[in-house]
Amino acid sequence: MQVSEVRRARAAALSIASSLGLRADDAVVLHDSNKLTLRLLPCDVLARVAPVADQVARFEVEMAQRLNEVGCPVAVLEPRVEPRVHERDGFVITLWTYYAPVTPSEVSPADYAHALARLHAGMREIDVPTQHFTDRVEQARRLVADRDRTPELADADRELLGDTLRELRRVIGERGGAEQLLHGEPHPGNLLSTGNGLLFIDLETCCRGPVEWDLAHAPEDVGEHYPGVDRELLRLCRILVLAVITAWRWDRDDQLPNGRRLGTEWLGQMRAALDREP
Repeated sequence: MQVSEVRRARAAALSIASSLGLRADDAVVLHDSNKLTLRLLPCDVLARVAPVADQVARFEVEMAQRLNEVGCPVAVLEPRVEPRVHERDGFVITLWTYYAPVTPSEVSPADYAHALARLHAGMREIDVPTQHFTDRVEQARRLVADRDRTPELADADRELLGDTLRELRRVIGERGGAEQLLHGEPHPGNLLSTGNGLLFIDLETCCRGPVEWDLAHAPEDVGEHYPGVDRELLRLCRILVLAVITAWRWDRDDQLPNGRRLGTEWLGQMRAALDREP
């Protein structure tokens, strides 16, 4: 967010928390992207703040409640207040339990795979209408095809990226196989190591597809510990995920620090991966 937006977002979160009877005198920025993640003190509540046009917050609140009910390893909403989306000064605000980080240590691939398998098992128990993972692939393809939105993308890279997104989407779709509700982006940045174990966050990305799509976002070793994985499908999904996140880095409005450098680096990785494919 812009600096002026951050100030307004912090004030909105503090105001909402105070109106709900939570003592909130300060807000510490934990993460700043298209959403602002704040730790409210001294009540020790996590607030997620997004522009009011972002109505995904309601979907995320519903997902968190339903997944928690079936015992999934996910972060839960703040129990001291009503579980709902709040609006204030042009922002939507959701309040969550704050989990103090445990002593920094690398999550083992086996533990990561076990947590993801538990999440997937719980997700098979609920029925929620959501987009298909290929919808996200198509959004990335349209971004690459739009020269106004991706003006810095070289012609050869644009062609390669567009072809990869289109063809791998087709190939994976033609393989068929079981599909289910997925997290959508269960990468390490969306996994918390807490005193309550490993917990997944950022549920607004949930979609439908094969479990290999989720595994493609995790470190490679995680797939070795996940039961029943289609290795070939996982390899294809890894390349497709790489193509999608590479496309985002060339968006003229991308706010990720070093985004263009990452976009160039990931293009090279994608080429190398494609060269290894038969």
